[in-house]
Amino acid sequence: MLSFASFIHGVRPEHLSEVVRHRSKRMILDSIGVGLVGSTTRVFNIALRYCQLYASNAVSTVYGRKGLKLSPTLAAFTNGIAAHSMDFDDTWHPATHPSGAILPALLAASQMLPPSSKPNGLDFLLAFNVGIEVQGRLMRFSTEAHNIPNRFHPPSVVGTMGSAAATAKLLSLNVAQCAHALAIAASLAGAPMANAATQAKPLHIGNATRLGLEAALLAAREMEANPLILDDIRGCSGFSAFYGDYQPKPLPLPANSHEFLLEKQDVAFKRFPAHLGMHWIVDAAASARNLLVNYSGSFSPSLIRAILLRIPVSKYINRPFPESEHQARHSFQFNACTALLDGEVGLNSFSDGCIRRRELMELLAKVLVEHPEDNLANFDKMYGEVALVLENGDVLTGRCDTFYGHWRKPLSRESLLKKFRSNASHVLPEDKVNSIITTVENLENLPDSSQLASSL
Repeated sequence: MLSFASFIHGVRPEHLSEVVRHRSKRMILDSIGVGLVGSTTRVFNIALRYCQLYASNAVSTVYGRKGLKLSPTLAAFTNGIAAHSMDFDDTWHPATHPSGAILPALLAASQMLPPSSKPNGLDFLLAFNVGIEVQGRLMRFSTEAHNIPNRFHPPSVVGTMGSAAATAKLLSLNVAQCAHALAIAASLAGAPMANAATQAKPLHIGNATRLGLEAALLAAREMEANPLILDDIRGCSGFSAFYGDYQPKPLPLPANSHEFLLEKQDVAFKRFPAHLGMHWIVDAAASARNLLVNYSGSFSPSLIRAILLRIPVSKYINRPFPESEHQARHSFQFNACTALLDGEVGLNSFSDGCIRRRELMELLAKVLVEHPEDNLANFDKMYGEVALVLENGDVLTGRCDTFYGHWRKPLSRESLLKKFRSNASHVLPEDKVNSIITTVENLENLPDSSQLASSL
């Protein structure tokens, strides 16, 4: 634990390489865009109405609500919910959603601080990377964490810790306070996977970023907790309560340089708003659709006798007939059939009208599922395969090993900006959208990081 606290306190802007700066700014821009479009959702509006019951210390900006401010913790909470309300946010490996759990806390905290101690853009960028690094290190201490989870939703665990670490850095806490912030955050972490594919799942990100911020604020006010919480405590569960095979290692103290995990592995950016696993199966389905079009001259569902999906074993994303938008975002079957029917999956694919289409239901009724032993529930190793068994017995198979947007095949700058513009334009005019792009791409030169939050 003390090595983590010493790292948080001691790491400096010069430790950020050009690669890390570049990748983290892409993450920040994408997360802002996802949060802005997420501010149009029903679950966001439910959370916002709840938070407006508490109007004290309203200094922090809310995504997509010009002129509306909340207290820092509640602004972090609502903006965190927005970031995950459509399951459109970035994903890392081992599996977690890293940015949405950190960025809202930093945006809110930057507006909370007095003018005399506002952090600049480089300070903000460093704090963001501290939060990403802490999440990544904690995930890598567990083999269990490398696979698609079946107990705790990872952002609710490591995201809370990352938020606490990032905020502690932004607030310039001392080593002891950083240690207590992480220990306090551990007592606030954890949410069960059973709430996946419901309106409660975005709360996991909202709570992670809010509670991490609260942990840092409590530590700044001298609240104490167990400084050994991240260690391997014999006979007493610390962080191992979340991961049974947790084997911690010290976080190296930065000297002349430090290699951040983000240097070695980029994140995945989603092209459409659904669970990351859906991106393999959608690309595979699109390939199968093209094969059928080339085979028969058009896509005709009547030619298909059965649709065979070869997917990893993961119960919460194996949903034959989803009944809501959140279930649809977590359904291999729905996303495969939507891609077959429409040739793509997008924002509108998860509307009630699209979910309940007769043509889609007919395709869903033809789906069969197989779980090949070599198709692991692991975002670094899985693949998607869609085989169309035709009425005449012919079989057309589409496969995806690495979708466009995965860390092995990252989105181009053009593609990332296109996604951001599309998302942000739902709530902001074009000049504002362009201004945010410029601000984020030049974040290290921003004299006052709260200007970024104020522009949202």
